Amino acid sequence: MGPVLSDTRVTVLSFDQMQGWAEDDHAAALDVFQNTCADLDDPDWQAVCAYATSNPDPRSFFELLFRPVLIEDGKDGMFTGYFEPELDGARRPSAKYRYPLYALPPEAREVEKWYSRRELLEERKLEGRGLEIAWVDDPVELFFLQIQGSGRINLSDGSKLRVGYGGKNGHEYSSIGAELVRRGVYQPHQVSAQVIKNWVRRNPDIGKELLYHNPSYVFFREVSEVPGHLGPLGAMNRSVTTLRTIAVDPAFVPLGAPVWIEKDGADPLRRLMIAQDTGSAIKGAQRADIFFGTGDQAGRAAGRLRDPGRMIVLLPIQRAYAMVPEALQ
Repeated sequence: MGPVLSDTRVTVLSFDQMQGWAEDDHAAALDVFQNTCADLDDPDWQAVCAYATSNPDPRSFFELLFRPVLIEDGKDGMFTGYFEPELDGARRPSAKYRYPLYALPPEAREVEKWYSRRELLEERKLEGRGLEIAWVDDPVELFFLQIQGSGRINLSDGSKLRVGYGGKNGHEYSSIGAELVRRGVYQPHQVSAQVIKNWVRRNPDIGKELLYHNPSYVFFREVSEVPGHLGPLGAMNRSVTTLRTIAVDPAFVPLGAPVWIEKDGADPLRRLMIAQDTGSAIKGAQRADIFFGTGDQAGRAAGRLRDPGRMIVLLPIQRAYAMVPEALQ
């Protein structure tokens, strides 16, 4: 997390100001916190991580060593969901499996902005270079795999291949759901991943053009070191955990930090999450993406989520008060 911007408001709260805190499963949150806390380098984080391994009472651990910090940047809180997709594919192309997943080309690492999605696909910039990892049967699902950043491919020989984020072309992500709203096709509350997929399939020609509205293009890498029962790798290069991991904007929330979420909407959620991932569309102090797991059911739940609320970061005590020196007076 970089320096807090001048127009950002920071407030240190107490734990009794967090709705539902006492009712959460703090032990589950502590387990997930331990998955990544050893990778935090700063001395204050190292101190709390060392204590986390001493088998403390979970709720007392968080209450004794952290302070809740509300960071606001003037934008309303917003929670969305993400998941690990499952696609059908093969190691070799065929009439059925025609849409490749590509590894990052070497020259793309050397520039801030490379070819756009349209240029890469329409001008076939990637073909014939041996960058293909696998081929899948559905270009729409492949597009959404790029948005999620990782997934599993059920290969035609019965085996499974896990892929993770391998880089991108440097173009900013542009929401095709927001573009459908701008065009008047849908109202904001009607838009979900499944609605977008269905619309593109019903309108293949203009649907293809709609996908080009997002110039960002994600490349992949094989992730063979992660066991099948664990979640995909997040931004901290550790497996993420269903309904305990969130993706955040690291300009405001340090990766590895516990974050209390108060998600409103039709299915309110009060839960201690761990910030273990990032996302190109996750920008702002009160913006988070909740990880829902793997497969179609998780995808449907994640795709429906677009709810207001607030998130409160738990920071080591000295770090929390250092952000608001007046709180010590």
